[in-house]
Amino acid sequence: MWFHVDAAYAGSACICPVYRHYIDGVEEADSFNMNAHKWLLTNFDCSSLWIKVYRNALIQALSTNPEYLKNKASQANLVVDYKDWQIPLGRWFRSLKLWMVLRLYGLENLQCYIRNHINLAKHFEDLVGQDPRFEITTP
Repeated sequence: MWFHVDAAYAGSACICPVYRHYIDGVEEADSFNMNAHKWLLTNFDCSSLWIKVYRNALIQALSTNPEYLKNKASQANLVVDYKDWQIPLGRWFRSLKLWMVLRLYGLENLQCYIRNHINLAKHFEDLVGQDPRFEITTP
């Protein structure tokens, strides 16, 4: 069975050491995904996907190989066909957007950004908690 961790939104918070415990055990997963365009200042769309060992299982599940996409380099396994790692058949250079964010802001500024958003959420929770018309069901 394939064990996938989908940290699409909150995975970005794990750049702050204090929040990494939320993904304790992730090293046991076969794959891990986070979407940098959701909370890491990266333009739409940019997702990071880590695959532990069984890359071929993912490729077999998502691969399409019609005649018009066959080529000598792919058939000889000389290249990685990223078209087989997702349903769309192509890959944009999305990593450049993320690289630029990392270079421009740096780790400390991104951590500050995430911590600020979490503090804003806590402040909002406090405001909602003070209003008797609302109930906080999940802190």
